This record gives sequence, structure tokens and C-alpha cells, in this order.
Amino acid sequence: MRGARAVAEEIVVFGRNARFAALALINGAPGVVVAPRGRLLLAVTFTIKGTQIAGYELVGDRTRLQRLELAILD
Repeated sequence: MRGARAVAEEIVVFGRNARFAALALINGAPGVVVAPRGRLLLAVTFTIKGTQIAGYELVGDRTRLQRLELAILD
């Protein structure tokens, strides 16, 4: 997915889970985790170029989620 509009439209789909989202370090880089009722549902990792988010990846596969090193940011 490329472009600000395409990304924004895609994120709207996941908006219903936004209340369960938290900023996190994912494998040492900034990201977002979504964990309704404390159960990790998905992680969002970002590709940063300069000062902008150039891309992102949604990780929802349970096997891949288990391999992520996560730290929730306050």
C-alpha cells in the first residue's frame, strides 16, 4: 500500500479496535500493538524515511506475533 490516502483508508478499517491500541517498541523500533482484553491481536510496524512514515506492515499472524520483541510505551 502506498500513499497517504491509501494508508488512511486502510487504517479506518482497523479503527474499531483503536481503543485497544498502544504505542510500543517492536523489535526496538516504534510501532503500535492492538490487544483487546489483553490478548495481542496485531502489531503495526513502520518504515521511517527522514521524518515521515514511508510504509507500514500489519502483523496478525500468531506465529509471527509470538516472535516479536515488544515493550509497551507509557
